[in-house]
Amino acid sequence: MSMTGSKSDGGSGKMPGPTGRASRRWLRRLGWFTVGFALTAMALFAFGFVWFLWSVANDEVALTHDADGIVVLTGGASRVTDAIELMAAGRGRRLLISGLHRTTTVGEIQRLNPDFTRVIRCCVDFDHSRNTLGNAIETKRWAEDRGFRSIIVVTSNYHMPRALAEIAHQLPGVELVPYPVVTAKQRAEPWWRTVAAARLMVSEYAKYVFAKLRMEVLPDAQPETLASLVDRLRAR
Repeated sequence: MSMTGSKSDGGSGKMPGPTGRASRRWLRRLGWFTVGFALTAMALFAFGFVWFLWSVANDEVALTHDADGIVVLTGGASRVTDAIELMAAGRGRRLLISGLHRTTTVGEIQRLNPDFTRVIRCCVDFDHSRNTLGNAIETKRWAEDRGFRSIIVVTSNYHMPRALAEIAHQLPGVELVPYPVVTAKQRAEPWWRTVAAARLMVSEYAKYVFAKLRMEVLPDAQPETLASLVDRLRAR
């Protein structure tokens, strides 16, 4: 009884041909390429995250000079109050509170900041944008309408890199002066000690990376188109 081909390709009696060997080599190369690409992407993400953490301020900064205007991006504790205090101190000519909830009224802002009612009445503007890109678009319109060439940007420390990137993309010729807001809790408790704080930092870094990629891929897209795209993505 002949045993020829009994240990060949699945007992079929046929040895793999050149085409089969080439396919297997191609699949192995594809597999190694995929693994290498994934490891490289993970390393870049990790190194970028380290840079992001380094760029996030741990303490509020002392402003070295005034600016034409001040813009505060709502959403975090004490952002608005800090911005109004800067306005009252004469650090800018007008203040834009960007991203105010549609149900929030000027009267409510005044009630929350009773010592600055006069400043709020005379020198504060509002918009109701719903995300950081919307904040940047409204800041562009506000600054260009008033001819402002320098702006103090007030937002939470972890949000500052993305806020500056978005506003700088919309206003490339305007000087941006960061004023990061750091809460007492952030100073007392480092981000890595709680799951919620760590999740917030990773999430904010991922949003920053997405924003930078969007600016590279769609650098000249119309602001209204971008805002609509971001709203659709957030709704999913």
